[in-house]
Amino acid sequence: MSQKTHDGYYEAYWPRSPRQQLTRELAPRLDTLEGKTVAQLWDELFKGDVVFAHLEEGLKKRYPGIKFVSWRTFGSTHGGNEKAALAALPGRLRDLGVDAVMSGMAC
Repeated sequence: MSQKTHDGYYEAYWPRSPRQQLTRELAPRLDTLEGKTVAQLWDELFKGDVVFAHLEEGLKKRYPGIKFVSWRTFGSTHGGNEKAALAALPGRLRDLGVDAVMSGMAC
C-alpha cells in the first residue's frame, strides 16, 4: 500500500459562502442640515430618549431651520414588529418628507 504525501501542500476551503448582498453606491450626502427634516430611529434599548434630546438641542443651535420627526412616530426598530416596521420605513420616511436619519441602537 503506497502512502500519499502532500509535500507540505494541502487543499484549503474558505468557510464563508459567496457574498449574497451586492454592494450599492452610497446616497449623496447633504451639504447642510439647515432646513432639512431629520428622522430619529431607535430600538428603545438604551437611553435613546436622552441622547436624541441632547442631539436635537445641539443641532437646533447649529441649524436653526432643522426639523425633527421623533422616534416616537416610528416606534421601536427592534423586537416583535421589527421586520414589518423596517419594511414600511422607506415609505414612511418619504411620506413624512424626511431628508436624513439618525439611528440609535444599543446592546
